[in-house]
Amino acid sequence: MSKIGKKNITIPKESSIKIEGANLTITGPKGTKKLTINDKIFSSTLVESKFQIKPLEKKLDKKTSILWGTYRSLINNAVEGVSRGHEKILELSGVGFRANLKGENLNLQIGFSHDVNFPIPKEIKITVEKQTIIKINGVDKELVSKIAADIKNLKPVEPYKAKGIKEKGQFVLRKEGKKK
Repeated sequence: MSKIGKKNITIPKESSIKIEGANLTITGPKGTKKLTINDKIFSSTLVESKFQIKPLEKKLDKKTSILWGTYRSLINNAVEGVSRGHEKILELSGVGFRANLKGENLNLQIGFSHDVNFPIPKEIKITVEKQTIIKINGVDKELVSKIAADIKNLKPVEPYKAKGIKEKGQFVLRKEGKKK
């Protein structure tokens, strides 16, 4: 039995799930998300404001148990995304490091001889606070995390002075410099 898969998904009052065979349509105040589950392995039920996914067969093998937890997590992330949304906060640390929005691009000055322009996808909303804090919001948790990772990869945090782009609350293991 999957520990995560057994749990019910509580659906907020403003959100709803529509089941059409293998397709799930999750709608909420922030947007809509479509998911497909394998209906040959799993069945989904919706009772009042509780959603549950269960395997069809009586004996559970390891692979089905793993998929059960994965599908449950994906559905839960979609429900959370359409009701509250997902957010990542990035911090720029370094002398002269700045970020600002220019139309459809995020303009970054991160210590290179040129500005870096990062194109913003339509499903994602990026806001810049105080020139050194970037907030990434969206309905899809996977896309928000991917955009945050792509921006962090433009200038990874170096271990000597901790200059670069990092997530809020990320711990940077510092190294000691050269000694004479």
